[in-house]
Amino acid sequence: MLKNYLSLIKFSHTIFALPFALIGFCLAISQEAYAFSWLKLLGVILCMVFARSAAMAFNRYIDKDVDTANPRTAAVREIPNGTIKAKSALLFVVINSLLFMGASYLLNTLCFMLSPIALLVILGYSYTKRFTALCHLVLGLGLSLSPIGAYLAVSAQFELLPLLFSLIVLFWVSGFDIIYALQDESFDKEYKLHSIPVLLGKKRALLLSRVFHFITSGLIIFIGGNYFRESILYWVATTLFLSLLLNQHRLVKPDDLSKVNLAFFTNNGMASVLFGILIIIELLFL
Repeated sequence: MLKNYLSLIKFSHTIFALPFALIGFCLAISQEAYAFSWLKLLGVILCMVFARSAAMAFNRYIDKDVDTANPRTAAVREIPNGTIKAKSALLFVVINSLLFMGASYLLNTLCFMLSPIALLVILGYSYTKRFTALCHLVLGLGLSLSPIGAYLAVSAQFELLPLLFSLIVLFWVSGFDIIYALQDESFDKEYKLHSIPVLLGKKRALLLSRVFHFITSGLIIFIGGNYFRESILYWVATTLFLSLLLNQHRLVKPDDLSKVNLAFFTNNGMASVLFGILIIIELLFL
């Protein structure tokens, strides 16, 4: 049963946002005004897990009819293939949403007050493909809440640097979600669903994905030049991250989508983990 629910929420994909949440946490505790707390760290991780679990399960619940009709997803996703009932998935969403709000309450008042807004964004994403091709940016916005949210959990104050890391996540995720959506261009057209590939076609969608990742690269370099200028480790992390971004665009072509999953999960997962580890080492130990 647990395995089925972990599959429902694609728990392994937590690897994309969690390192950036930990960067946000470490940005705060690296300042003299804030001390490290195991309880705060646990609270941040729980908020990440509960929020993402709610968002993914809600997406699967809302898209159950679409996933059943789509040959790519009908046999492998849990609601269409009968592994998990739709009502059970919805109950799972409610439980995780309440747990997320409860965990945010234990962090501080500001996080608790902002938790309904966070839920509105991450749950609302599931509807956006029905009316706008900007759905990729809404997904990016949802994941981009992780660094600033973790920073607020410690500091209860907005600052520019964690917001810049959030912008990195916004454009990075939006860019690779466009690549992933290439697989369903024909199906989405048939079912009148919206996406950048449907709007622009494969070739121009890939071009826009590159633009988003160019913005991502610019933000990373801007942060380095203004906050980590003397840090060799930051620039090593930057080189690795940008190399893996470049590689995923090398792997995926408009007429060859056979390596989309390699580009989507392997490259982006490695990029996030390596970047996160090196930046955290720089913040806490150097």
